[in-house]
Amino acid sequence: MSVTVEVTYDMSKALGVRRLAVDGARTVEDVLRLTRERFGPERADEFAKLTRVAAVVVNGTVVKGLKTAVADGDTVSFLKPAAGG
Repeated sequence: MSVTVEVTYDMSKALGVRRLAVDGARTVEDVLRLTRERFGPERADEFAKLTRVAAVVVNGTVVKGLKTAVADGDTVSFLKPAAGG
């Protein structure tokens, strides 16, 4: 089972990729864990900081809980809030 993960610009600078695939995720929590593993232990704090300011979106819908289920072929995106005027 593969889920596509789209990261924010800041995350992509740290990871070196804009999109990646993670295998074996059943929930949003799994996706977060598997994506964090791509950062490696030396950048775990940076990943935590970047995810604190990002909403998590599954197939275009903002999720409210980490237990939200994901399925094969889903896209999970990190969405950084923006403001302007």
